[in-house]
Amino acid sequence: MDELKPSPPNSSPLTPLGFLERAATVYGDCPSVIYNDTTYTWSQTHSRCLRVASSLASAGIGRGYVVSVVAPNVPAMYELHFAVPMCGAVLNNINTRLDARTVSVLLRHGDSKLIFVDAQSRALVLEALSLFPPSSDRPLLVLIADDDAVDELGNQLTSSSSSSGNVGFWCTYESLVEKGNPDFQWIRPASEWDPMILNYTSGTTSAPKGVVHCHRGIFSIAVDTLVDWAVPKQPVYLWTLPMFHVNGWSFPWGLAAVGGTSICLRKFDAAAIYHLIRRHSVTHMCGAPVVLNMLSSGADAEPLKHPVKIMTAGAPPPAAVLFRTESLGFEVIHGYGLTETAGVVVSCAWKPQWNRLPAGERAQLKARQGVRTVAMTEVEVVDLESGAPVRRDGSTLGEIVLRGGCVMLGYLKDPEGTAKCMRGGWFYTGDVGVMHPDGYLEIKDRSKDVIISGGENVSSVEVESVLYGQPAVNEVAVVARPDEFWGETPCAFVSLKANRGGQQAPPTEKEIVEYCRSRMPHYMVPKTVVFKEELPKTSTGKIQKHLLREIAKQMGPPSSRISRM
Repeated sequence: MDELKPSPPNSSPLTPLGFLERAATVYGDCPSVIYNDTTYTWSQTHSRCLRVASSLASAGIGRGYVVSVVAPNVPAMYELHFAVPMCGAVLNNINTRLDARTVSVLLRHGDSKLIFVDAQSRALVLEALSLFPPSSDRPLLVLIADDDAVDELGNQLTSSSSSSGNVGFWCTYESLVEKGNPDFQWIRPASEWDPMILNYTSGTTSAPKGVVHCHRGIFSIAVDTLVDWAVPKQPVYLWTLPMFHVNGWSFPWGLAAVGGTSICLRKFDAAAIYHLIRRHSVTHMCGAPVVLNMLSSGADAEPLKHPVKIMTAGAPPPAAVLFRTESLGFEVIHGYGLTETAGVVVSCAWKPQWNRLPAGERAQLKARQGVRTVAMTEVEVVDLESGAPVRRDGSTLGEIVLRGGCVMLGYLKDPEGTAKCMRGGWFYTGDVGVMHPDGYLEIKDRSKDVIISGGENVSSVEVESVLYGQPAVNEVAVVARPDEFWGETPCAFVSLKANRGGQQAPPTEKEIVEYCRSRMPHYMVPKTVVFKEELPKTSTGKIQKHLLREIAKQMGPPSSRISRM
């Protein structure tokens, strides 16, 4: 058989862009995108993406060029996941809640040639461009505007110039659609390893890094997620997860593969989410644990009339939050992934016999991250020093490492950073976890969040999970606070629920500590409790522990104390 070799008929480069062509053929008259009172079919979405790709190619945007997008979950944002790489360019979504300085750094680092700007982010991007060095080439600007955005701006769109650096917009998004060629022959990748996506890490623990993914990797994660979650044909998907966050865990492409309907949502609001679930009979949605917490503990929480499947990832979800969410009728699947894997690559594969367990035990099992998805090659937990696999006892801590087809190509312009995390055939995640006897992974912390108190390793996630069981607690984050005697001690930042029935007094500091003391080893009990109205979070729902660590460092003497802020 040695004479049988790869040939053009059997070695076409894998790319998720072909999903759109198929969707236009199979689901042409079915709804693809719904936003307020606007509905597009798959035939229309296919045509609109080709038109935008054609217009970009006519403007000289082609292979290897980076095109950035600063926009929320609106139809244009969905379409650009296809249109930008269809002209050969690399798509770069930017978090809309970053400050202008950070946006400026990312645009320059990625050498962005063109930026699609939502009208509500216009001032942010113009300020970011004003921070460019005078000699720098500035990217073209394309304005994305819809009725909601225009209304909030008082019907004032942009002019040809601005007071922020004399920067003007080249055109509007819809003008690119209007003048583009619907029969455009989109640019297929020369190799499936060609770069397709540039995403920047959130930067909650360190400086942002540019993560580059290829067509093959995005194809793999998009199909893998559909299989692992058992997504049926033509689901109705509500966009509660920002598409700028790891490309919405690769669901823009996955939904095209199954002919799903995207319900776009500009702003996250619990009342709006419940309304859209009822109005459109939503079947699937995704979100970080903070989304689950808001949906299950707010004033708008209400039992669903039909089950809704929701995937959560991004941070370990507390068992108490999972229990509350499922009691409303949501069917939660829990997974784990990173920007560097383009989506969820570990999921808590559910076993039918677990359904016979008490609700509390089911929630504890579901809180574990689980096992590798079918497209991942291997996932392991290794000793932090030796690199050898840890004991599968559910308690021995180690670093989570993995390998598979959807791991990034590397960090843009950062060979040292790439080599540091990709070595010995593994991608080192920087996350700390344990492996249970049944082969299920459970995250315990980020490596920087492990608290070393008197020589004992304290998992901040474990302490948080206990505190989430306290009925009055809304959100909690535990970080290390320097201590002259112990080295570090746990410091808990807590926000309380706003509505506790009107009769129950908020828990005292002593009650919080005693609650923990009765449920965990004493060395793990927070020595400091800080009450805050709201914990600082990124736009993707991750609590910004680096900010809380700075507060903890500045809190005065190392003796145990409780405080309010």
